[in-house]
Amino acid sequence: MTEQRTPPADASTGELLVQATQDISQLIRDEMQLAKQDLAESGKKVGVGAGLFGLAGTLGLYGLGALIAAAILGIAEGLEPWLAAIIVAVVLFVAAGVAALVGKGRISHAGESPQGRVESVKADIATAKHGTEGATHDV
Repeated sequence: MTEQRTPPADASTGELLVQATQDISQLIRDEMQLAKQDLAESGKKVGVGAGLFGLAGTLGLYGLGALIAAAILGIAEGLEPWLAAIIVAVVLFVAAGVAALVGKGRISHAGESPQGRVESVKADIATAKHGTEGATHDV
């Protein structure tokens, strides 16, 4: 639905005010839609980061279990079985550390994007108010 606009040079003051009001309304609606999209993207990033923190905790618990099993096997059997359990525990702890670092990186990159949209909408509203006040005083 595209409407025909009168060229600015041929438009009356009333038509120009109506066009400006429509443009400002559309701009604010578009900015709000972009802000919603930014928030959705940030939420997804935080969710993935939180999931990776959960994975890090789970892998850490498995590593602790492997260390406990290694201590038991070391006392009961001798050197070979517990050495294998320690190797498994170290691998699990390294994987937990990597997951924690990746999760932290995802969360730290997710936070700031909507703030720009909020400032942009505030500026649009301020411009709309200023433009409307100036137009009512000039008429």
